[in-house]
Amino acid sequence: MARRYDSRTTIFSPEGRLYQVEYAMEAISHAGTVIGVLSKDGIVLAAERQATSNLLEQSIDNEKIYEMNDNVVAGVAGHAADANILINQSRAIAQRYLLKYDSPMPVEQLVRRLCDMKQGYTQYGGLRPFGVSFLCAGWDSTFGFQLYQSDPAGNYSSWKAACIGENYSNAQSILKQEYKDEEKDEPSSGTVGAQMTMDDALKLTCQVLSKTIDTAKLSSKKLEFATITLKAGKPFIHVYSSTEIDEVLKKYESVIKPADSQ
Repeated sequence: MARRYDSRTTIFSPEGRLYQVEYAMEAISHAGTVIGVLSKDGIVLAAERQATSNLLEQSIDNEKIYEMNDNVVAGVAGHAADANILINQSRAIAQRYLLKYDSPMPVEQLVRRLCDMKQGYTQYGGLRPFGVSFLCAGWDSTFGFQLYQSDPAGNYSSWKAACIGENYSNAQSILKQEYKDEEKDEPSSGTVGAQMTMDDALKLTCQVLSKTIDTAKLSSKKLEFATITLKAGKPFIHVYSSTEIDEVLKKYESVIKPADSQ
């Protein structure tokens, strides 16, 4: 039945499904894992690199984590070429907003513009959906630290901790069990219920990565880390070097599964 309705993104099946969009989501479920964890002090993003060969020259730039604006950093899962197009468009949108209003673009507004672009590619003939999902971490003066997840259909939602990519269901289950949320409202900071510190967030991230990534040992060769925090009242994005990633993994090796430490 699906074969009759999956040749166009604009054709609904009798069950009300858009198969091309579902295929795009399936492609993302086979991509490298990306995890985001919100804390009261900032947000941690971690991503799995999927190197195809030891002979491959490693790029100077990151391949999974990108700065979209001075106050927004994103982790991507899916087709890298599609992600590059959307990242460049998002940067242009953020800069036009800055030029017009002389202030950083609010996080949710940038994510919504990005998702509007994604949704357009599911509604017109001759186009295919972008095969990429985003975890966007950012800060603005209105709502504080925010973590958003978007999908190829153009939907987005706000999370305290989220995962996209391979083994996302297992990772989401661990995050749900281990995430510390005391439900204490803090309206002044804009971060409601996020009682974890950055150390807690880094520790939880390492724990989830160790249980979801299919590797004998976690190392900087297969991982990327980034954080967004406040520094002198302004958002500060820090992308970890290989040395810093190894130091983080060593610091939290107690939460890594026993198979990794043997």
